[in-house]
Amino acid sequence: MEHLFTAILPQLPTLREIVTWGGYAGLFVIVFSETGLLIGFFLPGDSLLVTAGLYAFASGELDPAILIPLLFVAAVCGNGTGYLIGLRAGHALYNRPQSRWFRRDHLLKTKEFYEKYGGFTIVMAQFMPFVRTFAPVVAGVAEMKYRRFALFNVIGAAGWITSMILLGYFLGKSIPGIENKIEYVIAVVVFLSVLPMLLKYLKHKMHQKGESPAPGGPHSGS
Repeated sequence: MEHLFTAILPQLPTLREIVTWGGYAGLFVIVFSETGLLIGFFLPGDSLLVTAGLYAFASGELDPAILIPLLFVAAVCGNGTGYLIGLRAGHALYNRPQSRWFRRDHLLKTKEFYEKYGGFTIVMAQFMPFVRTFAPVVAGVAEMKYRRFALFNVIGAAGWITSMILLGYFLGKSIPGIENKIEYVIAVVVFLSVLPMLLKYLKHKMHQKGESPAPGGPHSGS
């Protein structure tokens, strides 16, 4: 998966290089951008956090005791920025045309998700690619009370950052040499990240199929 990522975007460094070269500052910027800026939807949040945790153990260059609180602050600040963008931009965002740097389709799907699950979307979205970028924006557009948003923001950010980094750290601790097979770890992490959306899509398709009229039924032509 890491090779696929760099094959598609060869000018970008690998996840391993981002972690080792970027260090704490680079990881902070990426987490903040993915959660706080509308153009951050393409950034590899989950896989990058797991990779950071894994190399924190394997190389010892990163300290989880520093990494976790630092990136927690990045995620909370990023979500808060997204909320303010939504609050200031309002419903005009929904009519903004789609482009390479703005995915209107992701925004609208997140809006549907928010309408179904309410404020708890902010917590669940942290574990869902694309949705995590747009959920705070949708909450801002919906004018969710900031105190309520802040509670969900802190819970979601703490759960996401801590679980992903510790997953990578304990994988590195439990399986010697796994850092040399990082592409397999990333593939599993990405699959688990998109699994909820995949299941939702399949459920939606099955629901549509169940509602479609049978051939020769009352709505078919004669």
